[in-house]
Amino acid sequence: MQGKNMPGVNGSGPMWSQLLNMEPPDSPVDSPEGELMMGYRNSGMESLDYEVVESLAYREDQAQRGIWHHASYITLKWVFALLIGILTGLAAFFINIAVENFSGWKFAATFAVMKHSYFLGLITYVAFNGALVFSSVYIITQFAPAAAGSGIPEIKAYLNGIDTPGILLFRTLIGKILGSIGSVGGGLALGKEGPLVHTGACIASVLGQGGSTKYNVNPKWLRRFKNDRDRRDLVTCGCAAGVAAAFRSPVGGVLFALEEVTSWWRSQLLWRVFFTSAVVAVVVRTAMGWCKTGSCGHFSSGGFIIWDISGGQDDYSFFELLPMAMLGAIGGLLGALFNQLTIWISTWRRNVVHRKGNRVKIIEVLLVSLITSLLSFGLPMMTSCKPCPDPAKYPDVVCPRPSHSYGNYVNFFCSNENEYNDLATIFFNTQDDAIRNLFSTNTPHEYTTRSLLTFLVMFFSLAVLTYGTAVPSGQFVPGIMIGATYGRLVGILVVNASSKDSVDEGTYALLGAASFLGGSMRMTVSLCVIMVEITNNLQLLPLIMLVLLISKAVGDAFNNGFYEEQVKLRSLPLLDSRPQRFMRTLAAKDAISTRKVVQFSRVSKIGHIVSVLRSTNHNGYPVVDKLPTGEPVVIGLILRSHLLALLQAKADFQHTSIPGDIPGQIKFRYDVRDFTKPVSSKGVSIYEINISPQEMEMFIDLQPFVNPTPYIVPEDMSLTKVYNLFRQLGLRHICVVPRPSQVVGVITRKDLLPEVLEERDSLEEIMSSRGRYSVPPQHKQPLLENLI
Repeated sequence: MQGKNMPGVNGSGPMWSQLLNMEPPDSPVDSPEGELMMGYRNSGMESLDYEVVESLAYREDQAQRGIWHHASYITLKWVFALLIGILTGLAAFFINIAVENFSGWKFAATFAVMKHSYFLGLITYVAFNGALVFSSVYIITQFAPAAAGSGIPEIKAYLNGIDTPGILLFRTLIGKILGSIGSVGGGLALGKEGPLVHTGACIASVLGQGGSTKYNVNPKWLRRFKNDRDRRDLVTCGCAAGVAAAFRSPVGGVLFALEEVTSWWRSQLLWRVFFTSAVVAVVVRTAMGWCKTGSCGHFSSGGFIIWDISGGQDDYSFFELLPMAMLGAIGGLLGALFNQLTIWISTWRRNVVHRKGNRVKIIEVLLVSLITSLLSFGLPMMTSCKPCPDPAKYPDVVCPRPSHSYGNYVNFFCSNENEYNDLATIFFNTQDDAIRNLFSTNTPHEYTTRSLLTFLVMFFSLAVLTYGTAVPSGQFVPGIMIGATYGRLVGILVVNASSKDSVDEGTYALLGAASFLGGSMRMTVSLCVIMVEITNNLQLLPLIMLVLLISKAVGDAFNNGFYEEQVKLRSLPLLDSRPQRFMRTLAAKDAISTRKVVQFSRVSKIGHIVSVLRSTNHNGYPVVDKLPTGEPVVIGLILRSHLLALLQAKADFQHTSIPGDIPGQIKFRYDVRDFTKPVSSKGVSIYEINISPQEMEMFIDLQPFVNPTPYIVPEDMSLTKVYNLFRQLGLRHICVVPRPSQVVGVITRKDLLPEVLEERDSLEEIMSSRGRYSVPPQHKQPLLENLI
């Protein structure tokens, strides 16, 4: 925010505020950008302009647009929602089919070589994993650096109003898809579900900006939503679509977008987000139906996450509530520990390892891959095999599992054909199938306590170590695997202590998974719905709610949620959902800096504008004019992007300092989209615009392009109210002014009702005079209004 000497409100002035004894500066003020918080200035991040700039140019543009333009605009929004759902579903299908097939080929080759030599089998396994992981880290370091990590913290910041360079570009989308295939297929302790959220957001953003101009994919009919406000809605749809595709959970996707990533919501957006998630569900189910014929290789026996435990435990006794509550407490403790360890290691990695260049990043990921491969291959070899369950007692059990298929009871390094290795059953499967094995019902005593403890310690450590490396990585599936492991341990204890045959270990594995995710990510409603949808067991809903509430309460006692901590680690200036308590004692004037305001006259010299833009990094500048009495008055706020567009176009340059066109006579020479910068890009720089010395001496009238009604607050307003305005409205600037001396009127809730406004005789005349498009009451279209 700019300086503390901000001009104030005076009821006698024409617009919204007056400048008291303050002339426009003759020379630019050299001050660094204060819009972002301390420590974020050199990060390349920039705030987004969610506010509609209702300038004279904007009103002129809107006045030329009729009802059919608005109808096509709304129709195109729904078409985009459909395209986002289809493309995200197809992207998820492509990632899953690639991961399943690469994993299938890897396991098949390893088992084939192991028949001749276990050492060569190890070499084959390590080589497969190393090649896949190398492809992932090479793509990230050389092609799409912004595709590293899960992407959810950056998307959460974007929907809060912070644009991180490169996070939503087309190359980031390609890098995310290909990188996820390599990192997950390579057996690292991470998942593809978080990257799928980022993938959906990238697809939505690329569609919203009309494709990619760099790669010559930019059809004209797509270039309709090149503003931050519409992009925000599309990216929200993309986030929900990513969750819906990852977990086959359309309702969970909607709730995830609402609970976890967005800070601004409305009912119309909810409708489109739900539609997008439904489209994803249809696309995923159709793709899986096509693969049932065997056309997708190994994918037909694995694939999208769904762990059906509807045939498991359907009842529970009162005494079971105690171990279930213990699961919640354990999940909260381990989740908080996981968050803290990832913070420490990621901080060290970013400050020490990653500063040494891309070569060190590649070596680091390959070392992590080598450690993961050696442990996942060596630990099962040191585990004793177990005899298969009695076929007479468990006729549905296939033991050992055929080498060409996925499932339980893997025969690994076992001398007897009727034996299986319980630890290899977890390791030598894809993560989705390993979780399916841990969740499996009616399989008592499948795992020993020693094997589960070994896997828990090993995988927890690897998940902490792997997150933050230069590959796409998610924490949903690793969190589920960790929680399912200790949940199954508790289930074994309960089964041994209970005399009831209905108690099932798989039920406790599910509750353990929910407890760890709740203790780490601190989500409740969306996570509860996701767990119910992916397990197809509604009867466990009360128990899932119980463990989520306990795990979140325990985790909150130690630190913030996983994504909140990652946001802080990345120095993203994200505003929390509520202000801090100390802000109640502060006023708006206490939050602004002491630097002087940088501003422009209504008719400014081109050379002066260029000088100010080069010497400051502000993104908003007050514009002042003079009353007939000579008294200065602020007529609005102009954005830096608007000034750059005007300087680049040069269409409004004039030779005199006399004001140009008056309102109502402006011949609009621009498209509103000309004033917006490309998403996740720095846009046009002032140093890229060529202006001749003769043009430097010319002038430009800024009034048609200023926002005449920016948000303003009195200087003594509580800082908590200012905070809530920024957070809930997604603002970029708020002007702080002295308390006004006059009141023009008071508006109540009733005054804003449409039927009350329509009764005023002067309304239509006012709207037409201000360039607004109005629909007579008798010609209203309720369906179109609801869609809007």
